[in-house]
Amino acid sequence: MRIIIGADLVPTQTNILAFKQGDALAIVGEKAVNWLKDADFRIYNLETPLCDEANPINKNGPHLITPTAAVKGYKALGADLLSMANNHILDQGQQGILSTFKAVDGENIARLGCGTPTDAAKPYIINDNGKKIGVYSCAEHEFSIASGDKLGANPFDPLECPDRIAKLKAECDFVIVLYHGGREFYRYPLPQLQKNCRKLVEKGADLVVCQHTHCVGCYEDYSDGKIVYGQGNFVFDRKSDEYWNTSLLIKVDTLTKEVEYLPLSKASGTLKAAEGDEAQAIIDGFLKRSEEIKDEDFVAKRLKQEAKANALYIARSLAGNSLFHKVLCKLAPSLLEKMLLKKAKRLKTLNLITCESHREIVISALED
Repeated sequence: MRIIIGADLVPTQTNILAFKQGDALAIVGEKAVNWLKDADFRIYNLETPLCDEANPINKNGPHLITPTAAVKGYKALGADLLSMANNHILDQGQQGILSTFKAVDGENIARLGCGTPTDAAKPYIINDNGKKIGVYSCAEHEFSIASGDKLGANPFDPLECPDRIAKLKAECDFVIVLYHGGREFYRYPLPQLQKNCRKLVEKGADLVVCQHTHCVGCYEDYSDGKIVYGQGNFVFDRKSDEYWNTSLLIKVDTLTKEVEYLPLSKASGTLKAAEGDEAQAIIDGFLKRSEEIKDEDFVAKRLKQEAKANALYIARSLAGNSLFHKVLCKLAPSLLEKMLLKKAKRLKTLNLITCESHREIVISALED
């Protein structure tokens, strides 16, 4: 079976009409439409609730919402399965999720990764002439996670998820894991992300695809599986920069395990299949970064560089974004960094975050 996997799929003002009209050609162009038609099965990440009334939850970050009529665009793009384990599916509360379920079910599109904690954790199994392909979807913890009797996204759990993958592999010939996580606008895996994904492969995943980062990252062959650390968006015209303007569709043959990367690019709000030098540049960058992470020390060293570059932002976030801090950041950023990252304060904060027991109390206190 040839399966195409697309990442974040969110209608915006530049294409909402095309989504409502179910006009796939207007959304992604002829060549990309042909790619989608050539596949036997298509899986996308539904990154937004589909609902007609806003009811935003308390959270940090933007609240996404898309009219239910836009589901016609998802259907026109050939969506067979929509993953909902992501950090935005709960943006409009419980009614937003229920509205999304109704809209998607009405078009006979399958879904996974969202519901009660029990339902959200269930995989989806594709039956293909006696062969079974299992798909499992999970997300890192943000404001969208299912809990208690509340609907939400299936969380990544380092203890539970590997066991679920092992069980799924025992039932299936090929297993795909969609992992919604990683650092946004960062083209490499963080060390813990790499460790998590490798564990999933060890437990039976044939292909692990990390989404969420809004940029094309890299890949690695590990043990008997393949891990893709960031494929960029599919259709999500929120910004225009080096990260948002390029992406990949992933095409996998579940029999041969061959994976093909299909480059996309965006110009003037319009997405299309990348061609010529532009397509080659996207693939070349992807392959170059994939070579870089073969060095076992590279991922850890790159993390240190990223942390150092963002130290002041992190310090300000922990200390509070007061007017005093904003002014001092403009006038004397190095002084502000030293003030906010004093040794005693830094070590206390580090202890609260690093120690599992301390962190659990901190999280509970902040939630309340």
